[in-house]
Amino acid sequence: MKLNNTLIRTIVALIGIPFIIAACYLGGILFLIFVLGVGLLSFHEFSVMAGHKESYVNYFIGMAAVAVIIINGYSRFVDFEYLLLILIPLLTFVELFRNKESAILNLGSTLLGIFYIGLFSFSLIRIREFFGFSHQLYTQGGYLIIALMASIWACDSAAFFIGTAIGKHKMFPRVSPKKSWEGAVAGFLFSVLFMIAARALIIDFLPLSDAIMIGLISGIFGQAGDLIESLLKRDAGVKDSSSIIPGHGGIFDRFDSLLFTAPLVYLYLTLFVR
Repeated sequence: MKLNNTLIRTIVALIGIPFIIAACYLGGILFLIFVLGVGLLSFHEFSVMAGHKESYVNYFIGMAAVAVIIINGYSRFVDFEYLLLILIPLLTFVELFRNKESAILNLGSTLLGIFYIGLFSFSLIRIREFFGFSHQLYTQGGYLIIALMASIWACDSAAFFIGTAIGKHKMFPRVSPKKSWEGAVAGFLFSVLFMIAARALIIDFLPLSDAIMIGLISGIFGQAGDLIESLLKRDAGVKDSSSIIPGHGGIFDRFDSLLFTAPLVYLYLTLFVR
């Protein structure tokens, strides 16, 4: 059974990773479709988890809002304050007719899902589009997204293997009993070291100080994103957000760290790189 599961995970990775790299590199509509898939499927999985706590997300308005926020990150067709002025009155009005347990829980979980997943996915789009539209500049956003994903993978791998080998001090036993401070420190260091290596290989358009800062953000907030999603799953009483990816769990499981890291990286780029 373990061999079969490993084989399944390997096959899925061999199919999925090239598509993700191509979407990141090419950008444009292909990357938009990729992020829409991540955002909408993550919101769906979040909605199902909320239902385990008898909190009933307004699914259709929530999905539409997440899609609009993500697309708006690409095309900028509406100011965000206008979206809020439409969204919040609409949600509260529709809740009058839903008759679904607690209105406070329903509205709260819907808004959390929209802003958590929608805005964080929006940030991925803005990072990809950050460096401009000429071919030479436009590919830089793709390289940065690829490096960011790889640094998160390096962080997760180091935290798991080193934490398993020498971890003795538990971080948050209530949330994730197997994670240790030793593993977290190792993951943090590998994230920074990987971004330094990436700066020499594919993101040489960034100063070394910026690459290090993005590695710091990835090493801290990538792990925080994983812990926060674990907290949500534990509260909902589920092991995975879904089983949509054979051998890997759900979309929210696979991209929780990237989603949580994206807004901090985007803010850093906006405030300090330009």
